[in-house]
Amino acid sequence: MQPFTFNTVARLVSGTGEALKLAEHCADLGMSNVLLVTDPGLVSIGLVGPVQDAMVAADVSVTLFAKVSEDPPEAVVLAAAEAGREAQVDGVVAVGGGSSMDVAKVAAALLCGDQALGDMYGVEQVSGGRLPLILVPTTAGTGSEVTPVAVITTGETTKAGVSSSTLLPDIAVLDADLTLGLPPKITAMTGVDAMVHAIEAYTSKIKKNPVSDNLARSALALLARNVRTAVHDGHQRDARAAMLLGAMQAGQAFANAPVAAVHALAYPLGGHFHIPHGLSNSLVLPAVLRFNLPEAAGLYAELAELVVGTSVSGSDEARAEALIESIETLIGDLALPATLSAAGVGEGSLETLANDAMLQQRLLINNPRDVAYDDALAIYRAAF
Repeated sequence: MQPFTFNTVARLVSGTGEALKLAEHCADLGMSNVLLVTDPGLVSIGLVGPVQDAMVAADVSVTLFAKVSEDPPEAVVLAAAEAGREAQVDGVVAVGGGSSMDVAKVAAALLCGDQALGDMYGVEQVSGGRLPLILVPTTAGTGSEVTPVAVITTGETTKAGVSSSTLLPDIAVLDADLTLGLPPKITAMTGVDAMVHAIEAYTSKIKKNPVSDNLARSALALLARNVRTAVHDGHQRDARAAMLLGAMQAGQAFANAPVAAVHALAYPLGGHFHIPHGLSNSLVLPAVLRFNLPEAAGLYAELAELVVGTSVSGSDEARAEALIESIETLIGDLALPATLSAAGVGEGSLETLANDAMLQQRLLINNPRDVAYDDALAIYRAAF
């Protein structure tokens, strides 16, 4: 067995109504004056109010920062940190999707020292500590509540990641009640995103390990079995809880066995066309899997039965193809666009996308098969 290291959140809390008990978790961490990071949409639908009210009723002071946008730019991160600095907070809580959690992670680090945001980008570049941090996801997708990574928009079409063990929260809270009634399209996109995390972690070339493998398999089984129900019956609590748990396990897996070419090719789609991250992954997933078959057919074959849902027999190649076909069927069942052209991507942009994908070497090195520019272009064309 190859040596490996596995890191994850210090404490995980899962259960119905746990979000209303955040004051107890704040007290455990010595937090009495917190920055609550979220997005305006969650505030407007009344999801955040009860959580905030419960904290205030338990004598926790709350400074609400509800300005997080999708693919958050640096300005939003800096504004969150400034709001916390003005209020002299002693901890940070995020209630929201991956964007809110990413903003909260970096803000917690910015509030603990004088390191500039620009100096944090890269791997283990956060030089100081961070304030106590609690993350509460409201979507079952990113797994950001258990990952040491935050992705920030740095320019018109560019993003950069802060990847540091410092960003792992003190506590992650899973409460399926916060995901009840999530719109079908968002449920579908985030659900496929989580499935991609599991698949890519299981085939990650450099840091794949037995612990991440088991988490990836468990995650993929939960997600594949429940995503259709969650999309078509959004108030089915058991399905929602299973999706939340699966997304978290996939997050634990890829936090230690990093994602690869699917994400590398998805990021330029988000940058140039503002396609949501989960959908970007979904659009290139089948084409990347087929590209990887010469190197990863055996691993895909091991995952096939988890997704196909019935006994799968035959050669590794046949079972791997069954996995890919099942994923394509799932994407159709979830009413997601199946091609780049259907998602509004112009054919003339494919070369630019391929060039930008080549900039994601931190991800591409994890892919089971090497990806050159011509390969990336061919994958985009196959997905078009």
